[in-house]
Amino acid sequence: MDVHKSVLAAKSRFFAEKLRKERGVSHCVEISDCDDVEVYVEAVVLMYSDDLKGRLMGEEVSRVLGLLKVSAAIMYDEGIASCLEYLEAVPWSEEEEEKVVSQLGELQLREDLASEVLLRVSSELSTSARADGIFMRLLTGVLQAKDDRARREMKALISRLLREDAGSDSNRIDVSKETLYHLCHRCLSSLVLCLSEATSADDGRRDRGVLMAEIAREADNMQWIVGILVDKKMGEEFVKLWADQKELVDLHSKIPTMYRHEISRITAQLCVAIGSRNLLVPKETRFLLLSTWLEALYEDFGWMRRASSRSIDKKLVEEGISQTILTLPLQQQQTILLNWFDRFLNKGDDCPNIQKAFEVWWRRAFIRHVSEQENTQLQITVCDYPS
Repeated sequence: MDVHKSVLAAKSRFFAEKLRKERGVSHCVEISDCDDVEVYVEAVVLMYSDDLKGRLMGEEVSRVLGLLKVSAAIMYDEGIASCLEYLEAVPWSEEEEEKVVSQLGELQLREDLASEVLLRVSSELSTSARADGIFMRLLTGVLQAKDDRARREMKALISRLLREDAGSDSNRIDVSKETLYHLCHRCLSSLVLCLSEATSADDGRRDRGVLMAEIAREADNMQWIVGILVDKKMGEEFVKLWADQKELVDLHSKIPTMYRHEISRITAQLCVAIGSRNLLVPKETRFLLLSTWLEALYEDFGWMRRASSRSIDKKLVEEGISQTILTLPLQQQQTILLNWFDRFLNKGDDCPNIQKAFEVWWRRAFIRHVSEQENTQLQITVCDYPS
């Protein structure tokens, strides 16, 4: 390139150092290991421009990053500032965002120069306490949303974001167990309150239809939070909490099935998680869960299966119930499965079909597995060998 010494020396500290010879003498500067000749040429051309902002307008982010790298290498301060100003102002794709963050980290520019650009990807909320406050606000907002469609969309979005790359980054700030259980207790209190009002003798106090809708809504909220707990392997304590809900299960029995079946979905959800090895809870808790809620699940199963808005995976739930029962001691299996046998004969499809569990219990109880063990003798001869 044939260029003017005065322009390059004025704009670039690198060239100013290289061109320190007396005036009127020609100079030759050679750039070794040039990664991208076109970008170098463009960076030098920019030194002749009085409108760097206009020259960069509409450029691809990757191209500007290349110019930034060259400008930093040749200490072209005006070019660095213009590239950073451009990057701060334009939108980035996700791929471009990774490149911007990576390159600014590699170039090690002055913190005040790069900080404005990186404000969109970094902030001061990188403490667990502050982040948890935001998580609480978001989750609470979904639970209390007035528009059902927006609520469903945000539930799906937040669930996906909480699952996304959860196990890949040990430095990831995540919603805390305390926040999730706080919301669980809030949902439980709301459920008990709604069911208490619905069973109250003073039927004129609140519209019954509104109450029933609130029951279904709070049960749906609980299912969502439980799903997050299971995904994050934090659900063991909830199984005990749910198994202890004697007041709730008593109120549940007094509500028409068409309104209450969403509550039994929570029990089904826990059985599926236990049966698929995603929840590890003591046998006492597993038995208490089934003792408290299995009858209610039986009663509601027909409605759960036929519900048009959100039908369940019948086979998945039946498998979950079966596997949960089969994790119990044999005598407890027998008690539960004999009760199921009587109910199934009278209810048919309105009762979960757990015949596979019944077969496994039968074989365990009545078919003796006698294995003939061969008595194998191992004779070891110990000899004294000369040293």
